[in-house]
Amino acid sequence: MGDQVPKVHPDAYVHPDAVVIGSVEIGADSTVWPGAVLRADHGRIVIGERTSVQDGCVLHTTAPWPTVVGDECVIGHIVHLEGCVIEDRCLVGNGAVVMHQAVVRTGALVGAGAVVGNRIEVPSYAMALGVPAKIRENAVAPGAFAEAVRSYIDNGRRFRRDLRRLD
Repeated sequence: MGDQVPKVHPDAYVHPDAVVIGSVEIGADSTVWPGAVLRADHGRIVIGERTSVQDGCVLHTTAPWPTVVGDECVIGHIVHLEGCVIEDRCLVGNGAVVMHQAVVRTGALVGAGAVVGNRIEVPSYAMALGVPAKIRENAVAPGAFAEAVRSYIDNGRRFRRDLRRLD
């Protein structure tokens, strides 16, 4: 895509079956797992440090609204993020959708299968649950996702070191 070239930190792990296209930045100790698609053809996607993007996720962007995921986040299996901001230390549960101009503030949780629509803000340490998402404020303890973050960092290091292709 011309000058739109992904920038992947050398300490990050991107599984060989993930697709990373265009203006994508992936920070140190972050992981992108099989079947994930990060396609930044008309804008930017930024993944912070120590963040995990799980199997089957689709991260896309638009020219006016980048998709930004902060540090120490867990983006669960089959999540769709598009033109939104996920701040630091958040968890987005399996199958959730977060759309254009939505902001998930630091330490918040988007529950499995939830849909956070356009221009919705999920406050820090709140939960967004359901379709459409309803907000439960002050429902997440600080540091609630730290163990999950640590396990994905360890897994990424192990896979980067030990993964062998079977042909």
